Amino acid sequence: MTDSEKMDLMLSKLDKLDSLESDIQEIKQKVGIIENKVTSIDLTLENEVRVNIKRVAEGHLDLSRNLHNALSIDNEKEMLSIRVNMLETELRKIKERLENIA
Repeated sequence: MTDSEKMDLMLSKLDKLDSLESDIQEIKQKVGIIENKVTSIDLTLENEVRVNIKRVAEGHLDLSRNLHNALSIDNEKEMLSIRVNMLETELRKIKERLENIA
């Protein structure tokens, strides 16, 4: 094998390494995006879904009360609390998007 052939072979391998590095960078970027999405899902589960499930479970305890008590203003407060919780989650998502843009 001549020196020229050896150099060509080395350059070919270096090109492959550059291609692999580029592919690895793309994978790292995609993993970062996935991590952000997983974190967002985790936060939603923790801060919204679990809280709302707890509220629903607590609401089932109220079924033992008479109809008058079940339809009281507490239900409206509970619904408002759920809405506020959902809006807070949406606001957090919007803030994250703004931070990613900036």
